[in-house]
Amino acid sequence: MSGENKRINGVFFPTVFFTPTFMTEEWHNFLFTDEDVLLLTYPKSGTHWMAEILSLIRSKGDPKWIQSVPIWDRSPWIETDVGYKLLKDKKGPRFMSSHLPIQFMPKSFFSAKVKVIYVIRNPRDVIVSGHLFWKGIKFVQEGESIEQYFDWFLEGNVPYGSWFDHTHGWMPMRDRENFLLLSYEELKRDTKRSVQKICRFLGMELEPEALDSVLENSSFKAMKENKMSNYSLVDGTYIDLKISTMTRKGVSGDWKNHLTVAQAETFDEIYKEKMKDLPPELFPWD
Repeated sequence: MSGENKRINGVFFPTVFFTPTFMTEEWHNFLFTDEDVLLLTYPKSGTHWMAEILSLIRSKGDPKWIQSVPIWDRSPWIETDVGYKLLKDKKGPRFMSSHLPIQFMPKSFFSAKVKVIYVIRNPRDVIVSGHLFWKGIKFVQEGESIEQYFDWFLEGNVPYGSWFDHTHGWMPMRDRENFLLLSYEELKRDTKRSVQKICRFLGMELEPEALDSVLENSSFKAMKENKMSNYSLVDGTYIDLKISTMTRKGVSGDWKNHLTVAQAETFDEIYKEKMKDLPPELFPWD
């Protein structure tokens, strides 16, 4: 095991940057504004890829920002002590990221018209990607095998809790004009169209050359080589990149190479039961 998780109001959180006092007291004073853009995901659903895309949209395709400023400073994690301090007194439009379940959001979030982009991904791929990623994170308790992590995932005993609860919590927001639901699979299938969709949602328009630059500089290859995005700056401190990587494969359907037939069948039964109240067309992997 590489670390421990703390349970806060029934949900597991990593031990570094998260404290019960901060999450239950100080955090609730955070003030969202109508100018804010919030990237929301369950872990390992394409968060960093989307953060890179949004960074490039904001800079209108100019790669200088993503090549000079670490991704965690461009899009701070609002639920961490570090991210909170970076954002709380910042003026003007703020771009931020979060994995938080909806019940942890402060009151100001629900009264402001924050532009929310919620990215979902096939939970089978999330299981595999999560297991392989958390192994190299030094402050997270990790399953010693895919079998153990699979069980933990189904029980919701992984960082940020149950995927099913997280998804159910945020789905009621999907019809609001300030909420954009995207899937990792949609992004993979037609990245250009997805970027254009994001631009319309944000009220921005990119010239053809700027759009091409967004696509080129947010590609899997570009992110893997960009030290401001691949977490090599903190290698050995918070993450062991020999074990884990922020850019492992960048594909859909890799779960078929890792989960057994029995695991896949077990997951399908639980998934159908837990997700039966939501329209299947929301989930492109069904």
